[in-house]
Amino acid sequence: MNDMQRDALVTARACLAVLGLVLPMLMSAPARADVCAADDSGQKVCLDKPARRIAALSPGATELVYAAGAGDQVVAVVSYSDYPPEARQVPSVGSHTRLDLERLVSLAPDLAIGWSTGNPGEQLTKLDALGIPVFMIEPRSVEGVSSAIERLATLAGSEAEGHAAAQGFRDGMAELAAQYADADPMPVFYQVWDEPLMTVNDDHLIGEVIALCGGRNVFGKLERLVPRIGTEAVLAADPEAIVAGGMGEENRDWLDAWKRYPELQAVERDNLFFVPPSLIQRPTPRLLEGSRIFCEKLDEARSRR
Repeated sequence: MNDMQRDALVTARACLAVLGLVLPMLMSAPARADVCAADDSGQKVCLDKPARRIAALSPGATELVYAAGAGDQVVAVVSYSDYPPEARQVPSVGSHTRLDLERLVSLAPDLAIGWSTGNPGEQLTKLDALGIPVFMIEPRSVEGVSSAIERLATLAGSEAEGHAAAQGFRDGMAELAAQYADADPMPVFYQVWDEPLMTVNDDHLIGEVIALCGGRNVFGKLERLVPRIGTEAVLAADPEAIVAGGMGEENRDWLDAWKRYPELQAVERDNLFFVPPSLIQRPTPRLLEGSRIFCEKLDEARSRR
């Protein structure tokens, strides 16, 4: 055996010895299991462990994270994050339309929950560049709300509580849908805002609620999710009921404004209704409560035929 062969043999024996030490350690070490979920933009977000410091960047996101059983992990919210009540004690980092990035980063979140069409895209990009994963949500259906809760629970490590909340919401909405499956159709105008005058189409989550309650959205076929319309369009559609929402909990003056048009069926029959917007305009489990109120209002209108 020459020197080159002897050196190769020594090297091989050394490698085998090291392998003999390392292999058992590798076999006994737990495999890394990333926590992953697909968000509503179609992106897969993975964490090396469940999130422990969560920033919820819209009021709806805040409610969904709490519903998912991860309320104790929320370290940042935005303005109007008023439910559940304990969310009001969490530090605010601006509004959903303009985040205080310096304040947000100082709170060291390991996950941010973004609103697809509400948060500024450039600010979310900065968060991602800073190493803060952003999970985008914007549920547009009843099932989307349940799914969002389940996916957030996966990322937060609170699957048991989150999945129970999601199923409870599914079951409640299914029960309500069955109750109104044979309801007489009711032409409805839902008013999102007054100036400019805005409504929703059938693809909007509120459009799904209108249909669930036996309503027919008079602007349901418009292309935009939240279209702007004119007063003349409402007069031409002549809805049998008008339901108003908005940002606050009281927008009674919106309904009073329609009383100037006594020729409208909704005005003639006193079918001008208000549903608290936090119950109907946020894609959260409280939508079940808002839907019940909405359905009851349409039943009231049916009784006046």
